[in-house]
Amino acid sequence: MKILIADKFPAHWKEVLAKQGHQITDDPNLDETTLPAAMADNEILIVRSTKVPAAVIDAAKNLKLIIRAGAGYDTIDISHAAQKGVAVCNCPGTNSIAVAELAMGLMLALDRRLFHNTRDLRAGVWNKSEYSKAKGIFGRTLGIIGLGNIGKEVAKRAQAFGMKVLAYDPYTKPEVFQALNIMPQQDIYTLAGLCDVITVHLPDTPQTHGLFNKKFFDAMKDGATFINTARGGLVVTPDLAQAIKTKNIRAALDVYEKEPKANDKTFDYSPFEGAENFYGTHHIGASTEQAQDAVAQRAVDIINEYAASGKFLFRVN
Repeated sequence: MKILIADKFPAHWKEVLAKQGHQITDDPNLDETTLPAAMADNEILIVRSTKVPAAVIDAAKNLKLIIRAGAGYDTIDISHAAQKGVAVCNCPGTNSIAVAELAMGLMLALDRRLFHNTRDLRAGVWNKSEYSKAKGIFGRTLGIIGLGNIGKEVAKRAQAFGMKVLAYDPYTKPEVFQALNIMPQQDIYTLAGLCDVITVHLPDTPQTHGLFNKKFFDAMKDGATFINTARGGLVVTPDLAQAIKTKNIRAALDVYEKEPKANDKTFDYSPFEGAENFYGTHHIGASTEQAQDAVAQRAVDIINEYAASGKFLFRVN
């Protein structure tokens, strides 16, 4: 089969696909504007963060399968794909630990102000008295919004640090909360008022888009921490920036409402300019070698099953 890989993909797994007799085209620099012309007669498309709108699907005459090399699939027009008879499959659970690790890392980095420590040290400034003022996370209350695979992994790690864990997820059964020793909450606003740290692990859907806005941040404790390693569209950026200023909210984001395209090396930092309580990373949550290898293996499994039986593993449309 002809396969187009439009994002980074481990070399070993590209070799595996080639040895299996597949014809591989690899171009990680493609984006939603250049992808339609590159589709040609490819039967399978593999993407990570590259968007796949209707125009891409329409441009691909022989397309049968789109694989999102990750869990979320809001970057793909799955409804249009279904109308065109194109299956969309994802790779759930393969990068959960990587994202959970980053969420915990950001939590600790904000509490101990690791960036500021390093910045001053590099400038030759010794300021032990200032950086000895961390609160610590032992005994603090963590709120997890979205108790899927990633949320569960965060809970395990937070509990190992001695944190009390609350969560909101209307789709998770009570017995799951009980088994994980997590206290369920009725709504996100109640949770916000009870927690010292909040971490978000939701897809970006019409129901969740912009969910974290002024109303939510007003419900948070002054000086609490907010972390989003899920989807940028969940957060109303100006509202978060205002909360950082007026409520001393500490915030860390790995994802943003507006992110640069594949070949764009510039980022608009202006909403957080001057915000000492803000830390940001470059949408790297799933970008560990372990996670990428697991995702690629799952993608190859999906291709092999389709080639052998015509069935689509982990189909989402």
